[in-house]
Amino acid sequence: MRSLIITGVRDQARGVRSFDLMPEGATETHGVAFVPGQVAVLAVEDEAPAYFAFASAPEDRELEVLVKQKMGASNLIFEMQPGERIQLLEVAGHGFALDEQKGKDLVFIAMGTGVAPLRSALRHVLKRKEDFGQCVVLYGARTPDDFCFRDETDGWEDAGVELRQVISRPDGHDWSGPTGYVQSLLDHVLPNLQSPVALICGSLEMIDQTRDRLGQMGFRPNEILTNY
Repeated sequence: MRSLIITGVRDQARGVRSFDLMPEGATETHGVAFVPGQVAVLAVEDEAPAYFAFASAPEDRELEVLVKQKMGASNLIFEMQPGERIQLLEVAGHGFALDEQKGKDLVFIAMGTGVAPLRSALRHVLKRKEDFGQCVVLYGARTPDDFCFRDETDGWEDAGVELRQVISRPDGHDWSGPTGYVQSLLDHVLPNLQSPVALICGSLEMIDQTRDRLGQMGFRPNEILTNY
């Protein structure tokens, strides 16, 4: 178990905040070993531990997680401030085996806060972009207000990432982009890729539907990666 100190808090989307974390006593870098896509098991006070995928790359200076205001530990952490402490109990999940995908095109498919582990993988990949082919991010949310890391997406595109966003509830929003679910974007992107591997994160229902759609499009099971 390690004690993490909150070093920064930012509103990301409606009811979602990102938290920068640094292990107590760490100075230059966080020093926590994890693979992009793995999950931090965090505990506060008397609540049951909760699972939060790392949104930062392993080589980033600080750890970062997305916290959605819902219940239990998530609700408590959501209201915490810089200087307060959270306990890191363990790192869970297998993450994304990116070293095995060198030379492949990567398609990141995320829904809602599921973008967190995919951002970890994307930041890791962008630091060694010459090792991979094309990068495509397909990101779905309910409304435009539910997209996280909006301040970063221009930087992704500047780095050569093809970003496509879709919302499922456009009513009452100023939105000129595509509507529907993120799986609907696959047909427009995949025919242009030579050797794609898909990285998926979202609800179980979304993962199952996306896996089925990819299978129909010719993806083999080892070309469809989940982080857990």
